[in-house]
Amino acid sequence: MCSHYESVRDPKRLLHYFGTQLPLDIRFDVWPTYTSTFIIHPGESESGDKSVPDFQALTGQFGLIPHWAKDTTFGRRTFNARSETVAEKPSFMDAWRNKQRCIIPAEAIYEPDCRSGKSIPTRITRKDGEPMGIAGLWSTWGKERLYSFTMLTINADDHPVMNQFHKPGTEKRMIVILPKASYRDWLTPLNHDAMTYLRQYPADKLITQP
Repeated sequence: MCSHYESVRDPKRLLHYFGTQLPLDIRFDVWPTYTSTFIIHPGESESGDKSVPDFQALTGQFGLIPHWAKDTTFGRRTFNARSETVAEKPSFMDAWRNKQRCIIPAEAIYEPDCRSGKSIPTRITRKDGEPMGIAGLWSTWGKERLYSFTMLTINADDHPVMNQFHKPGTEKRMIVILPKASYRDWLTPLNHDAMTYLRQYPADKLITQP
């Protein structure tokens, strides 16, 4: 599970790697219920209008709020969605069924390394220096249509890097880092093969630093 990450703060990097503008009033050191950036594919871009960009950055809460939640604090427990149950879990099923897929841009994620008996926060980045494009889901809540989002996770018991984190004896999980070439396909609502993108990111392409 990932509850702490570093969002992309450089507008030039967001534009270069994700083709969109950096929103205002967001947090860059992000924890559940903090407001930060997520990216969607505007529906209007399917109309053939070349003036509509492929990607649009929005501001939302980290921690998805389903339409039936009573308040925004619900997001404290919905910042990650298990890919194995996302289609049936009440908190996420509507967003998944409605193909409300998004990408969360991140410079790094943080996980606890507990192998020494102590929990040591560890920074994880891409080896090539590019930001991560993390697969997620988004939703809106309330009369004001507050945006929120969650990161999708997969099993990482056999991943040489991500199986080092969290308490011994617990299932190892990791977020889904999408290849850049897959960004548009992942976001396109007409794409019905979303599950095929939920794969482990190669261990030799990640760097960890306590």
